[in-house]
Amino acid sequence: MAQRKIIVIGAGIGGLVAAMQLAHAGLDVTVCESAASAGGKLREITVDGAAIDAGPTVFTLRPIFDAIFAAIGEQLDHHINLEPLDCLARHVWEDGARLDLFADTERNAAAISAFAGLAAAQAYRKFARRSAEIFATLDASFMQRPQPGLLGLLQHAAPAHGLGLLRLAPFTSLWDELGRYFSNPKLRQLFARYATYCGCSPYDAPATLMLVAHAEQRGVWRIKGGMYRLAEAVVRLAEARGAVFRFNAPVAEVTSHHGRASGVKLHSGELLVADAVIANADLAALSAGYFGDVAKSAASGLTKGAKRSLSAVTWAMKGKASGLDLAHHNVFFANDYSAEFAAVKAGTLPDDPTIYICAPTETAFFCLINAPASGDQSRPSGLEEEQCLNVMLAKLQRCGLRLEPSAMIRTGPQMFNHLFPASGGALYGRALTGWRDSFRRPGSTTKLPGLYLAGGAIHPGPGLPMAAMSGSLAATQILQDLALRNRSSRVVMPGGMSMPSAMMGSKRSP
Repeated sequence: MAQRKIIVIGAGIGGLVAAMQLAHAGLDVTVCESAASAGGKLREITVDGAAIDAGPTVFTLRPIFDAIFAAIGEQLDHHINLEPLDCLARHVWEDGARLDLFADTERNAAAISAFAGLAAAQAYRKFARRSAEIFATLDASFMQRPQPGLLGLLQHAAPAHGLGLLRLAPFTSLWDELGRYFSNPKLRQLFARYATYCGCSPYDAPATLMLVAHAEQRGVWRIKGGMYRLAEAVVRLAEARGAVFRFNAPVAEVTSHHGRASGVKLHSGELLVADAVIANADLAALSAGYFGDVAKSAASGLTKGAKRSLSAVTWAMKGKASGLDLAHHNVFFANDYSAEFAAVKAGTLPDDPTIYICAPTETAFFCLINAPASGDQSRPSGLEEEQCLNVMLAKLQRCGLRLEPSAMIRTGPQMFNHLFPASGGALYGRALTGWRDSFRRPGSTTKLPGLYLAGGAIHPGPGLPMAAMSGSLAATQILQDLALRNRSSRVVMPGGMSMPSAMMGSKRSP
């Protein structure tokens, strides 16, 4: 049988994982990326000679990546150097209050007891148990299932987690549910911030996002040399297995033949033929016709009624910090959390933003504030973003941190929209504004046979581990479909193991 050809559109982490695993299975894989390098939102920016992560900065759920690398016969720690963080994050308020959290429930309870009293510590223990329960209920039964859906969740979760399924509280907002545990407003605000990991407001997000707290309790790591080393490692492993990467090669359209995806046409006019195509791109770009009418029809309805997730204004900067010791991850909270999200919802930058700072070294910083995903409407303006820098620096100083930048590169919603067309700068795909949205993310397949999806806008959702898992799910689905098309000539891994079964076997719970 002729070697099957696969084209991956986009070299974000979902596309990279799919390419690596499909190449390992012996398929002819070509990745077409419009940018000059791989990574997608997993970006690295050079500022005054320093390479600074300017995308995801938190590495969690390591077992997902262990399984992905094990599926191709590799060990994760042979390719990147992971260092576990003792302090998960340092949290700071303007009145001088500070609280560090750790990957240990009892250590956190002790810190919370000192911060807000014994009753608050007891409430935290109850919250931690509930967060773990939600994670256990949704992990294998929903997040690791190929296609999202309420019926599938009921079918797969009920036998093992019947009681837990009843306690998911999908109709309650995260903010309201947290009020059942935390009477201290600072603690409620701290744990509500986990909604922003999925790009949504805690006032709209379902309470099921409490599971993010448990994901962090399982450990947070830093990658020595920066998060971008992960993208480089996956590219190297994919290339070692025969995958070809074509950078500065934007795709103009997905082609079809006899009702099936047949390849892509590049903006240069070059035609590439394939047996299957993976679109590792924002769903909004497919729906808007950025990849031609065939892809637009295949994505029809996938973004209907969807609200955009949060965007951001970020600064990758060199400089000097004084007055407050920074951990690797730091959060400086707004005085009025509801006013911050109300401003973003209204399409403006908040006057008093919550500020996230990643401090990988003593002189390198990545700063982020939430912003509306209105980059395709020229909002906020460049002037507003510039003014926001002064707002941020003044806010930090009131919190006890003096940050003096010497060089920086700013990225706002307009630039994010340029990097990820049709998104408006939304960084997390579809916003979770209620329980139904969790089931509205599409899975790997589309209406067009042979066209598959991967990325943070696809099930199981945003964030580095989930986007990587989407790539693995897409690869598994392709290999299963190819096997069904030609049962007499199965695609096999070196050593004779069929890739579909090997891939499914690697889907152990993180």
